Amino acid sequence: MAMNREFGKEQPYMSVGPFKIRIPFIHYRFEWADYIQGLLMCAVCLGAIPMLQEYLGMPFEVAMAIVLLNGILYCAHVFLGDPVVPGWVTPAIPLLMIHVSQYEMGHERMQALIAFEMTLGILAIILGITGLGKKIVSIIPNAMQSGIILGAGFAAVMVIFKEGARFDTFPKSIIICIGLGFYLLFSNHFKSIRNNHSILKVIANLGILPIVVIAIIVGPLVGETPWPQVEWGITKPAFATLWKDWTFFGVGFPPMSMFIESLPMVLSAYIVLFGDMIQAQALLEDAQRVRPDEHIDYNPNRSHLVFGLRNLLMSIIGPDLTMCGPLWAAMQVVICERYKHGRKAMDSIHGGAGSFRFGTLTGYLLLPIVTLCKPILGIALASTMLIQGYVSVRVGVMKARTFNDLGIAGVMGAVLATRGAAWGLATGIILCLLINLGNKPEYDVYIFGEEEKAA
Repeated sequence: MAMNREFGKEQPYMSVGPFKIRIPFIHYRFEWADYIQGLLMCAVCLGAIPMLQEYLGMPFEVAMAIVLLNGILYCAHVFLGDPVVPGWVTPAIPLLMIHVSQYEMGHERMQALIAFEMTLGILAIILGITGLGKKIVSIIPNAMQSGIILGAGFAAVMVIFKEGARFDTFPKSIIICIGLGFYLLFSNHFKSIRNNHSILKVIANLGILPIVVIAIIVGPLVGETPWPQVEWGITKPAFATLWKDWTFFGVGFPPMSMFIESLPMVLSAYIVLFGDMIQAQALLEDAQRVRPDEHIDYNPNRSHLVFGLRNLLMSIIGPDLTMCGPLWAAMQVVICERYKHGRKAMDSIHGGAGSFRFGTLTGYLLLPIVTLCKPILGIALASTMLIQGYVSVRVGVMKARTFNDLGIAGVMGAVLATRGAAWGLATGIILCLLINLGNKPEYDVYIFGEEEKAA
C-alpha cells in the first residue's frame, strides 16, 4: 500500500542528490485507469518503427528493440521525481531526418545520428547541472525561434508529400485518417459539442488513438494495407543485433567532424525541448491550482538531467530518430485533466504519469497489440507528422512578435526544411543582422497591434 500524503504536502520520496526516487505501490498509488490508457496508446509510440526502417534501414525486430528501450527509459522521469509523461521531440524529428539524410545510408548515417544524440544528451546534462538552459534560449531572437519551429512544420509536411513518400503509398487512408484527426483535434465544431456528450469527451481525451483505430479498418477496406494477422505471445526484439550492428560498437565511433556538424541541429532540437518544458510547467501549475492537496515540484534543471541522461544512454545502446523528450503534451493534458477530478480519481500526479508509462511499456511487449498495428504504422506516422506540421506552423507564427520577425522566420524555415539546420540557422542569423541590427522598436510593425508593442 502506498505511503499516505498529508494535505498540501509533496508525495513521499527518497532523496538522492537532485533526484526524488518514487517507486509504484510504495511512494504513490498505482492508477489502473491510466495504466489501461497507456496500454492502448502504446500504438502511437510504435509509429517510430517505420521511421527507423525507412531512414536507417533497420529490420522490424531491431526497430522494436529501440522502441522498447525507449519505453523503459520513459519510466525514468517519474522514478527520478519529474512528474510528467515524457515523449518524443516530435517537432524536431523531420529536421533530424533531413540532417541524417545528408549522410550515406549505413554506418555513416548511424554515426551521424549517434553524434547528434550524444551531443544533445551531454548539452542537456551540462545545462541541467549549471541551470543555464533558460539563459541560452533567451538570447536567441524571436524571429529565429519562430523560424526553427516553422521549419520543423514545413519539413513534417514535406517528408509525407515528397514524391515516392508515404502519401503516394497510402493516399486514401491518409486523407481519411488525417481528416478525422484534424476534426477531432482542431475543429471548433467538435470542441463545441464534445463536452455535451460523454462518449465524445472520452474520444477527445484519446489524442490520436482514434486515428490509429480507423487506419486499421480503412487501410484494408481501400486496398492499401493487408488485414492485420494478429499473433499471440510476447514480442521478440532483436537486442543482440541492435547492439552488434547498429550502435558504435558495430558501426564505429563517430569522427569529431560529425559532432561539429551536428551542432546546428542540436541547437534547433534544444529550442524545441525548451518549449516542451515551458509547456509542462504551465500544465502542472494549472493542475496545482485545482488540487491544493498535493504540492507538485517540477524542476526544469532536474528535467534537463533526466532527458539528457536518456539521450546520452540511447546514443550508446539504441540511437533513435524520435529522440528523448521531456513531454508528451497531448497525454500530459489528459493526465492533468483527470487529476483535476480530485484525489479519489487520481491520488497523485506522479501516480497518473507513472502508471501511464508503465502501461505503454507493457503494450510494447504484447504481440497482439504490435501485430494489430504493424500494417498501418506508415499511415499512423504520416498522420502524426501532418498533425505536428499543423501545430508547428501555428506555434511558429504565434512566436513571431513583428511582421519582420515573421518574414525572417518564413524564409529561415523554408531554408531549414530544404537545406538542413546549418543553412537554416545561418540564414536566420544573417537576416536578423541585416533587418534588425540597430532597429528601434518604434519602427517595428507588430503582428498583434499596439497592445503587443506596449507589452
